Amino acid sequence: MRGELAIAFKSGSQKAGNVTEAWGADNFFCPNCSSPKLDWLKPGTKANDYRCPSCGFWFQLKSKKTRIGNTITDGAYGAMMEAIKEDRSPNFFFLHYDLATWSVRNLLIVPHFAFPPSAIIKRKPLSPSARRAGWVGCNFALNRIPLEARIPIVTEEQIVPAAEVRDKFKRVKPLKEISVNDRGWSLDVLNIVRRLGKKEFTNEDVYAFEGELEKLHPDNRHVRDKIRQQLQVLRDAKLLIHVGSGVWRLP
Repeated sequence: MRGELAIAFKSGSQKAGNVTEAWGADNFFCPNCSSPKLDWLKPGTKANDYRCPSCGFWFQLKSKKTRIGNTITDGAYGAMMEAIKEDRSPNFFFLHYDLATWSVRNLLIVPHFAFPPSAIIKRKPLSPSARRAGWVGCNFALNRIPLEARIPIVTEEQIVPAAEVRDKFKRVKPLKEISVNDRGWSLDVLNIVRRLGKKEFTNEDVYAFEGELEKLHPDNRHVRDKIRQQLQVLRDAKLLIHVGSGVWRLP
């Protein structure tokens, strides 16, 4: 990274934000099409940092100097939930950098259509004495996003070829065609399938998580029916293979 850019700023967050975003402008490519570059948007562009000049996909960068764990801080809870419901949230780059050397350690991308509402965790409102009293933020729970939608670009300083990144993005892109109302269910079921740790599984294996899904979707009283429906939706999206009656396999 161009660490010298940090000299012009006082706060740590400003230093990190400008250095990491500049690195993104120099190095990010579009995973959705063949564009080798993304346009870096002017500071203050709401909820977006980059835009693909070819396909128009929007991207936001979240950077941290510690490892990318299960939780990443985001902005306003209400705004993020509305963006998901209206299918207008950006694709997210999550970057882990080393502050001492201004170097990239890990980088992954999560497509905008891979965020279920269950992955957006509401934080406590700010205290009455805070400058933005009552404001409610949120965190991303990355462990609630299916594994195949957490696409690595850099892993422990090792760069993943762009062709491989684009291929993985293409594999999960059928999720985009699922209606916004159903997509949260599809993603939650796919995440549970991944958590089973099996290549081949049955309806009964997924039914074991009926209580968890009922809590995530309290308005649905027919959870098992919905699970069977979503397994079929994931089959149609080529994210599952139907082996036989009540038996499924990951591709």
